[in-house]
Order: sequence, then structure tokens, then C-alpha cells
Amino acid sequence: MTESVLNNESPLSLGTKAARNLATTTKTQPQMQEITSRHLLKALPWVEVVGGAYRVNRRLTYTVGDGRVTFTNTGAAVRVIPAELCELPALRGYDDIDVLTALADRFTQREYEAGSVIVEAGTPATEVVLVAHGKVSLLGEGAYGKQTVRGVLADGDYFGDRSLAGEAGTYDLTVQAVTACTVLALPRSAFDEVADQTDGLREHVEAWAADPDRSLNAHGEAEIALASGHTGEPTLPGTFVDYDAAPREYELSVAQTILRVHTRVADLYNEPMNQTQQQLRLTVEALRERQENELVNNREFGLLHNADLKQRIHTLTGPPTPDDFDELLALVWKNPAVLIAHPRAIAAFARQCTERGIYPQSVEINGQKAPSWRGVPILPCNKIPVSDSGLSSIMAMRVGEAAQGVIGLTRTGLPDEYEPGLSVRFMGINDKAVISYLVTTYYSAAVLVPDALGILESVEVG
Repeated sequence: MTESVLNNESPLSLGTKAARNLATTTKTQPQMQEITSRHLLKALPWVEVVGGAYRVNRRLTYTVGDGRVTFTNTGAAVRVIPAELCELPALRGYDDIDVLTALADRFTQREYEAGSVIVEAGTPATEVVLVAHGKVSLLGEGAYGKQTVRGVLADGDYFGDRSLAGEAGTYDLTVQAVTACTVLALPRSAFDEVADQTDGLREHVEAWAADPDRSLNAHGEAEIALASGHTGEPTLPGTFVDYDAAPREYELSVAQTILRVHTRVADLYNEPMNQTQQQLRLTVEALRERQENELVNNREFGLLHNADLKQRIHTLTGPPTPDDFDELLALVWKNPAVLIAHPRAIAAFARQCTERGIYPQSVEINGQKAPSWRGVPILPCNKIPVSDSGLSSIMAMRVGEAAQGVIGLTRTGLPDEYEPGLSVRFMGINDKAVISYLVTTYYSAAVLVPDALGILESVEVG
């Protein structure tokens, strides 16, 4: 009851509640909190992929003789380069690439969180373990009974290699992960399986076990035939540049959904806004958000998983500092184009700059102002995950085919194309009078050379 009625007074004019029945309501389009600026999609140059796949041809590269094992990764899957197994003392000098490939195929990948124990001192040494990525500590008992750090292993290091010789020993030290680690392990049983099927492998390892220093040399580096400083007409050495015999191909991924609209809604409730168009607009926004999420997190082609293992570094102290950003840009030092980080990581970096009295300048990109570091814009992307413990990652990249950088892959000219790279196909009306539309977009991303993408990991954002 109104106050006037309670006071037994008659209203003097029409009330607003009744008046609204005759008024036209001003309304907004349907709002959607999921919509973001999607800076990553704007930063990547998009390359047309006509055949549905994009092949990245590279020069064949691996360095034998540097004492460290080298790996390749396809997404999150890591594999040791077969020829790099010759870095293991027991296999140094062994040149049967088919056998080395068979051994490489038998390594199994394992993931460890920071603080996890990989092997315990005193347990049987039954496998060789390669540290593909991350940092581990070798822990042993000190002179006064306390546990001490005897050493640190990182990318390309290994332990347990004497197990290949069949020695029934135990691990002398405990190996514990300092950071999140990826390792590859080859059990002795898998090595025996290969050795039983080939000639010479077991004999080679047994000869090394009998005289382990026999196969060591000063450097073990293979020379490239060159000539310099010569005069006259000497015969020049010949060389060639080999290519990767199995280049990686990126197939376009797909995001699809079926949009359904009832004919009654489409016929009767289209004023002042077209219901089908609004439904389609929000569906397209959701697909684009999923597209950006996949470009960051997909284990096959996502940028966080496709960065080369040597292009990943950790923060010095935890929070992202200007020193960490300098180290990150040093990974992508040839024309870095953009830094991509979670908004909370950007805020953490800003706090570190404020503590040091540093105020990064802003730059204009895509018509907007963005903070920068060393002139490289820092763009937010909420698709980069933040773990429960408050850790995230920051990406630095060079972009474009001409710069041998990171590119996006798409396919335009699709049937019933609604916007570039996205089609909306009418699928008909069912017996319940519901109209169906198939909404589809195709996309992927490719890193043309390893140093085009760098990752700063274990970034504390709390």
C-alpha cells in the first residue's frame, strides 16, 4: 500500500508504476562477462592455410659433443634426439642411428612438481634418467649427518647412466626437483630389449664399462669444413646445409557448436533486436574466446607447450622483476614484438617496478595504450593459467613469417562464411520447429624457429 493510501489521501496524479505499462523500455544488447579484449588474437599475424596443414621446414640442428643431451618437443610431448644419446659416456662413439632411434623411442616421459623426489638414495639404479627441462638437486649426507646439496642438474643433464652396463648398484644420492621438471627415463629392461635385437651395442657398452675413460676426449666436437686466410688457388673444402627430414606439420584445429533458435522466438520476438543475430553474436564471441584459450593451452599446438625447452627460464626470486623481463627478452632478442601475461602477473610486475622506483612507459598498440618494457608492449591475457599456489607464466614472442616468428594459422573463404575464418551453416528445422545453425572456426599456431618464443615460468603473482 502506498503512503498516500495509508494516510487515507487520494493520489493527485498517475503513479510511475502504472505509467511504465505504457512506456517503452530502453534496453541493452545481451551482455556477456566472458568477452575479453583477446589481445593475442590481434597480435598474431594470420597466415592462410589452404590445404588444412602448415609445414615448418627447418635446418637440421643438433650439437653432439657438448656434454649435454638435446631434446625436441611437439606440444607437451618431449623426445630425445637419437644422435644426442651419444652424449652418454656409455654410448659415446656409437654411430648406428637406427639403434639409437630404437633406444630413443623407449624413453618414457615423466612430470614432477617442485619438491618431488625423483629417486631416493639407496634404491636400485635400474634406469638412466635425462633431465629434459627444469632443475634438480643432488642431495646427500654431509660430514656431520645433515643433508647437503652435492650438486644441481638442469636441462640436458643426466644420471644413472652406468645402469646401461648392467651394474647392480644403487643411487648414491637423492635426486629432488627444485622446479617443475620433465624427465625421460630408459629402464635397463628396455635397453636389454634393444641390445638383444642388434649386434655391437652390448659389446660397445661392455667395452666402455671395462675402461670408461677410453672413449673420452677433450671436446668431442664435429668440425664444419671451412677455409679462411688462404691465398692462391687451393682446393676448398665442401660442405652443405642439411634439412630436417621429418619437418613438423601443423593441422588446423576446429571449434564448433550448434546454435538452436525456436521459430516462434525468431518470428515474434525480433523487435527491437533480432534474436537470431544476438544468439549468433554471443556464440561467436564464445568461440573466439575458446580459440584464444586453445592457442595458449592446447597440448598439441598451444604456445605454452610449444616453446622450446631451451627457451624457458625461471624467475630469480619468485615475483616478476625487471631483471626477469630482461632475461626473457634476451631469449627473443631478435625483434621481440610483444609480451603476453596474465593480468595478475602484470600487476605483480608493476609492484616490483614501483618498489624500485621504476615507471615503465606506455606504448600504443591496436589503438590502445599498454604498458611496456624496453619498448615492448605488455598485453594481458587471462587464458594464461594461474596455479592454486599462485604461479603463472609470461610469454615473449617475435611474430610474422618474414621475421621467422610466431604466426597464427587460419582458413578463410569457407562456405557460408560469417566473418573471416568463421562460417555459419543453416542445418534445417526439426519436427519441434527449432532452427539449427552449425558455427565453425578453424585455427592453429606455429613457432617457425625456436628462438621466436620465450617463456618465463614459475612467476609468483600473489
